[in-house]
Order: sequence, then structure tokens, then C-alpha cells
Amino acid sequence: MQERFNKPFTQQEPIPEAGIEAALRVMRSGRLHRYNTVGEEISETALLEEEFAAFTGARYCLAVASGGYALGAALRAIGVGPGDRVLTNGFTLAPVPGAIAAVGAVPVFVEVTEDLTIDLGDLAAKAGQGAKALLLSHMRGHICDMDRLMAICNAAGLPVIEDCAHTMGGAWRGAPSGRHGVVGCYSTQTYKHMNSGEGGLLVSDDADLMARAILLSGSYMLFGRHRAAPPPAAFEAARWITPNVSGRMDNLRAAILRPQLADLPRQIVRWNGLYRAMEAGLADLPGLRLVPRPQEESIVGSSFQFLLPEWGPEAVLALVARCLERGVELKWFGAAEPVAFTSRHDSWRYAPAQSLPQTDRVLAGLIDLRLPLTFAPEDAAQIARIIRAEVSALWQAGVRA
Repeated sequence: MQERFNKPFTQQEPIPEAGIEAALRVMRSGRLHRYNTVGEEISETALLEEEFAAFTGARYCLAVASGGYALGAALRAIGVGPGDRVLTNGFTLAPVPGAIAAVGAVPVFVEVTEDLTIDLGDLAAKAGQGAKALLLSHMRGHICDMDRLMAICNAAGLPVIEDCAHTMGGAWRGAPSGRHGVVGCYSTQTYKHMNSGEGGLLVSDDADLMARAILLSGSYMLFGRHRAAPPPAAFEAARWITPNVSGRMDNLRAAILRPQLADLPRQIVRWNGLYRAMEAGLADLPGLRLVPRPQEESIVGSSFQFLLPEWGPEAVLALVARCLERGVELKWFGAAEPVAFTSRHDSWRYAPAQSLPQTDRVLAGLIDLRLPLTFAPEDAAQIARIIRAEVSALWQAGVRA
């Protein structure tokens, strides 16, 4: 009898007891709004910002309502507006080009490599063509050579916003993800590395940029209650001309997140154990290509990807269906129609159509799956055995054209 996997791929761990207790304290107080404090009380949101700044090594931090809002606030804060061209990866998720389009700017896609990172050669070619910024997506946790990328962007005078929704806790050569560009943006949506349902964080060392972001988030004239913020002088000019685009995080979500932040290093070790179990189980499998991870990259293995480089669409769909019958939920980024969270650049019709032959070739064989911490390493090993068996059966049968 064929073995079958019996755990859901979308079930997260419970919120830690310390987070539940903190949330109850906030609810009992009734003071959920971040600026609704009494006397010398410090809000949960201000404390989270201070702690996340310390975690990333950033000078300033702002907590907001979602990762997508963080991206939009960062774009506005660096001066991106209607008609500006903003570069971003051809392989990412819809909120990234969506944030660009939402401020009236034009997404310009950069090719990606078989290692699932932005193609630095294509970036160098497009960086000098009048772009206003690069919104770099560390998609599915894959970090490119950030030294080379920053050299390209600095030479072109191109500011970099890092989308770190999938790399919170990751690093390149020891420098935390989000700390290479002018601003780093993170998500605390349910399927990210900390879970508050929705939520986001921005970090930066740029005082003027962060003052604008805080004002944009809806601080009114209460920016003095932020602890991980620039000094009051940084707000003086900006406070008269920066629109309020309210997107604050509330104290309830911040209370839930603070214990998770304290526990994040331990959780990263657990995710990476799942990731390495998947790698070991799928190593040296004909017809399947694993994505190499450079030694310079410190990963957070909360999801797993592999490529089927010689497979046609019918064969890929057959593999997805056969694995699903055995309880393994795979996502395919090469489908012609978007499915749930999975879409590709030609699905985002608010962006001009663009030719990305290399990216299309990569996505045609790209398979993705979540690795929630409700899984154990033996679960990851079982998932890998099921995938291995189904890939082998189809490959040996020649069902791949």
C-alpha cells in the first residue's frame, strides 16, 4: 500500500501562551490603539518596534497593518509616485507589483535565474534605463548576492527597498535581510515567520525616510510616542506636507508578536531542520533539480522549491495531482491561470505586458510547498519520499513532454 501524508499544509502552530496572555491584558485594558496610553505607559506597538530594530540592527523601526502596506509606505517615503518606473523581480507574489501600481508607478520586471534570485545581468541592463527604485523581492526566502546587487544599484543611483516577507531572520554574509537597502519591509501575515494574522514592519537607518513613513502611517502629531524613531527635528518639515495614509499596527497584534520575536531564532533552527530533510530526501533524483543555497546565505527554510526543467505542463499537472492524492500539496508557478496565492507576471494586468523568456522557462517547471512548524523532520522526510516516488514513476514512464 502506498504511504499517504495526513497533515494539512496550512495549519500553523498556536500563538505562544505568553502572546495570548499579553493579548488578554491589552483587551482587558481596552486600549488597542497604539497611541491610547495612560501616563508613562509604553504601548505594545512601540515596544515591538524597539525590539525588532534591535533584532535587525536597524536604527529605526515602524510597525504597520500589513506587509503590503509596508511596501507602499516605503515607496511613498522614498518619493516614488505616478508614472515612475520601479524595477522588481519577475518571480514574486502579487502584493509586490501591486504596491508599485497602487502608488501610480509602473512595475518593470527583471528576469530571475534558475536559483530563483534576481538576474543581476538583467538588473544591470535595466538599472540605467530611468528607473526610480528597485523593489527587491527575496521571493520564497532566496537571497541573491547582495554585495553585487548593491554595487550595481549604487553605481546607477538606484535606491533599494527589500521585500523580506520570506526572509525575516535570514542573512547574506551575516548582514540581516532588509539591512542592505535603504529600507527593509517585513510581513507578519499568518504564513510568515511571525503570525499576527496581518501585520508588517519597516526598518531603516535613514531618519528623513522613516519620519515620512511614520507620518504616512497615521501618527498625526503623536510621533514622539515612538521609541524606535528619528528625533523630533526629522519630522519638522515633513509633518506639514506628508499625507496621512493610515495603516498603523494595533497593540493587540503587537502583543501577540513580541513573544514570537523573542523565540524566532529557535524557530529558524526548526524550519531549517525541515528544509534540510527535504533536501536530503530529494537529492540526486533524475528529472528534478534542487535549488542550491550559497554558503554566504543564512536561510530560513519555511518553504521548499524544486524545478522540473524538462517537464511539459501536462506532466507537471500529473505530478501535482498524484502527489495531492497522497496528501502532499504542491503549488505550480507555471500555470496559465492564477490559483489562490500563486500567480505570475503575466497575471498582473495592471502592469504593462513584458517579455521575460528566462523567467517563463524557470516558472514552467517550478514547484513550491510550505513547511509549517506543525511538521516534524520525519514528516518532511515522508513528503520527500512521496514526491520522489511520483517523480520517479513519471520520469521512468516518459510522461514529461
